[in-house]
Amino acid sequence: MRKHVIVSGLVQGVFFRDTCRRTAIEHGVSGWVRNLPNGDVEAVFEGTDDSVERLVGWAHHGPRGADVREVEVREEAPEDLRGFEILPTPRGWA
Repeated sequence: MRKHVIVSGLVQGVFFRDTCRRTAIEHGVSGWVRNLPNGDVEAVFEGTDDSVERLVGWAHHGPRGADVREVEVREEAPEDLRGFEILPTPRGWA
């Protein structure tokens, strides 16, 4: 299973990406997470149905200090990702 999420609210500057990476590794989820220039956080989670749903559930509250207002979730075709990484903020993103 693969889910692509966009998390809005106070989600930058609260260790969202690092905590997301650690939580994903703990649950055996592959993928990536990154900040977006507009203040949102974007992530992709791949793994078993149960583990991916746990990460999506976690994204709805995030780490301590986060104030998640909205989570957009799209299901996508898995790409057989391995590991979980924090990506740089995309340039020229609109």
